Formats: sequence, C-alpha cells, structure tokens
Amino acid sequence: MAVDYAVIIVYLAGMLAMGWWGMRRAKSKSEFLVAGRRLGPWMYSGTMAAIVLGGASTIGGVGLGYQYGLSGAWMVFTIGLGLLVLSIFFSARIARLKVYTVSEMLDLRYGGRAGLISGVVMWAYTLMLAVTSTIAYATIFDVLFDMNRTVAIILGGTIVVAYSTLGGMWSITLTDMVQFVVKTIGVLLLLLPIAVIKAGGFSEMKAKLPTEYFDPLGIGGETIFTYVLIYTFGMLIGQDIWQRVFTARTDRTARWGGTVAGTYCLVYAIAGAVIGTAAKVMYPKLPSADAAFATIVKDELPVGVRGLVLAAALAAVMSTSSGALIACATVANNDIWSRLRGAVTRSGGEEHDEVKGNRAFILIMGVAVIAIAIALNNVVEALTVAYNLLVGGLLVPILGGLLWRRGTAAGALAAVSVGGLAVIGLMASYGILANEPVYYGLLSSLAAYVIVSLATKPTDAVVLTAWRERLAGRGADSDEAPAADPVAV
Repeated sequence: MAVDYAVIIVYLAGMLAMGWWGMRRAKSKSEFLVAGRRLGPWMYSGTMAAIVLGGASTIGGVGLGYQYGLSGAWMVFTIGLGLLVLSIFFSARIARLKVYTVSEMLDLRYGGRAGLISGVVMWAYTLMLAVTSTIAYATIFDVLFDMNRTVAIILGGTIVVAYSTLGGMWSITLTDMVQFVVKTIGVLLLLLPIAVIKAGGFSEMKAKLPTEYFDPLGIGGETIFTYVLIYTFGMLIGQDIWQRVFTARTDRTARWGGTVAGTYCLVYAIAGAVIGTAAKVMYPKLPSADAAFATIVKDELPVGVRGLVLAAALAAVMSTSSGALIACATVANNDIWSRLRGAVTRSGGEEHDEVKGNRAFILIMGVAVIAIAIALNNVVEALTVAYNLLVGGLLVPILGGLLWRRGTAAGALAAVSVGGLAVIGLMASYGILANEPVYYGLLSSLAAYVIVSLATKPTDAVVLTAWRERLAGRGADSDEAPAADPVAV
C-alpha cells in the first residue's frame, strides 16, 4: 500500500498548494466568490462536472448499480439531465444577471423583499449538502488508512476548509479541474474496464445475474420520478450550482460548457451502474451495497492504480464539499448576515474587506460543517431533508420568476413559506425518507404562488424593467465585466 499512500498524499498536498496559489489571485469579492466571472469553456465544463459528481454520484452510484443493476444509473442520470436543462434553457440568463446568490436574483425579480427567507432555506440546503459530503471522508479514509471516523472527517474537512478559505472560488476552481481529471482517469478509464474484465465481460455478467439487472427501468417508475423531482429540479435552483454559472466568462460559455458537463454526467452515471453490476458478480453477498466501490477497488486493482482510483473517489467528495461550503458561506454572509445587520453592498476601496469577511465566513461555516458531520450519523436522511426543503420551498418562486411575468413578491414569499412548512410537516407525518413530502410540498408551494400572485398587485413596472435589463446583460456594475484570462481556458 506504500505506493497507494504516496499517490494520495501527493494529491492532498497538491490541493493545499492550489489553495495557496488561489489566494494570490483572489483580490476582490468577485474574484473570491465567482472567480472574477472569467472562466472559459474548458475550465467551466470541468469544474461544473466536478461539483455535481460527488461522493453520492461515485460511491452511491456504484452502490445503486450493485443493488439494481443498470437501472441504478438513474440517480446520477437525473443529475445530468438537470444540468443539461439548466445549461440549455436558463444558464445564459442567469450568467447575465451578474449577481452572487439565488436570493439576490429573487430580490432583483420581485423588488427586494424575498431574499431573507429564501436565503435561510438555501443556507440550510447548502449546509446539509456540505455536511453529507464531509461525512463521506470517513468511508474513503477508512479504506485507505483504517482510520477512526472522527479523525477521518477532521482530516478531510480541514484540507477542504483550508484551500477554500485561502483562495475562495479560484482555489476551488483549480482543485476542481484536477479532481475532474483524476475522476475521469480513475473511474472511467481505469476502474470501469478493469471491473468489467474481472467480472468476465458482459456475457458472463448477464449469465450470472437476474434479467432485471439489465432492465433500464428495473429500479421502479416511482423511484425514477422522485429522482427527477429532487435531483433534476434541484440542479436548476441550487446555490452551489448557480455560483458556478456565475463564474462563466460569457453566457455562451455557460450554455455550451454546461451542456458538455451535463453530457459527461450521463456517461458517468452509466459507468457507475456498470461497475456496480460487475461488483455484484464478483461479490454477490456484500453486507452493504455502498461497500461495493471500496471492495472492488481494494481487492481487484493493482498497486498504484488502486491509489489513483481512491484519489478519484476522494476528488469526487472534495469537489462537492468545497462547492457546497463556499455556497453556504456566501449565502450566510451576503443573504443573511448582511441583511440582519442592515448592511448595504460595499464598493470601491472596501472590496478587500469583503474578501476578508467572506473568507471568515468560509472558515466559520467549515468548522460548523465538520462539527455537525462528526455528530451526525444518517447521511441519507440529512441529504433528503436538504433537497426536500430546496425543491419544496424554492423551486416555484425561482422558476416562476424566470418564466412568469405576473409572479409577485407576496406570491414568492407565500410559496417559500407554505412549501417549506408543508415539507417539514409532511416529513414529520410520513417520515423523512417518504416521497409524499416533496410531492405535496411542491404542489402547495405552486398553489400559494399562483393564488397570492394573482390576488396581489403586479410587480412594479420599474422593477420589471430593471429585471429585463439585467437579463439582457445590461445594468450590472461595470467592475463585474469579465476580463480575458490566460488561465481560464
């Protein structure tokens, strides 16, 4: 294992080095939070794919393949579909807004009265997303070093908090590009073909497994529908995803770069399911489906390759964790704290103070995430709560604002409040893992949005005019204009 350890240690040291390099570039709020809005298509595609394909997509995706066969690809597949829909239909408009958070978009659209409540909901979602990603370190470091759960969480979490705090989005972008390359080589180019060969090829897999393992819909129609509702729609509105859209140099970069990333996710989904199916042939009686990834890596891969593939799993977790962390800190500082203290947006010479403030919030949120991850045991329940609140509370007012001119601030607030409370109440009644909370929560949010919007005065024409100007790429601050950068290819 010495060679494998060396590969992992070099990888982790590289992450910290890029954090230090990113700190040298993050001199303004725009540079720190959205990489100066100057990423070109290649970096944008790689970093977008990196953030959406986390530990759940890698370890969990293989686990679903182990349990259900090829239809286990649906969870990650719906993530890719969501990214494609976002990129093709919405990303160009989102990028032209030149904002930092989803709540700022709601303020622009509805006239400045919808941000705080939506900010609290988005903060809860990004916090839980960061927590669940951080917990995944325990699984990976246990395979690598037989490490205690708490120590593993602290080690992995500290590295992510360190490079994220140092350089903000620039550090995260650079590390995500490395993580994207490592995942591509480790999972798609190495683990996938090796797993299929070790299982005896597709003919042997079909001979040894039940036919439902090769049924594209074997996981069940209701499960697929729930995945679409939670993950596809979740991709459309999450702060962690939007904050990456804000990094695009142009709206064309956001559209086509995101389309490439979404297509990559579809391929990754199928690869994970195939690897899991192969693992079922080799290890038919594992105690847990989620152990399939670690088992096949530990037992079947040669020295060195094993270290690279485990680094790929670590990369998947780190990319999602760092993206969720900076999103959580951005929302906490810009949407909640600044509003509670009655602050207005700073400008000019105070930009450096804003960098320090956002850096402090990343550190504070990072420590909180590590502490919660140590205390929390049920990852699935935490992630379900996060996505239920996000989709049930924020999907309708966000998409309504983008698509329906008649939507009002009162309607948006009603949708967030009614949808969020309905989801919480229904989870208490049906259970956290039930499908009904997000179904009925989303319907109640839609009903509240439409009814209250139609019953209240239309949004002021001045607000709508300013909104259309921003959607057209006009009216943003001049210092937000993207600049060419030889690194952001």
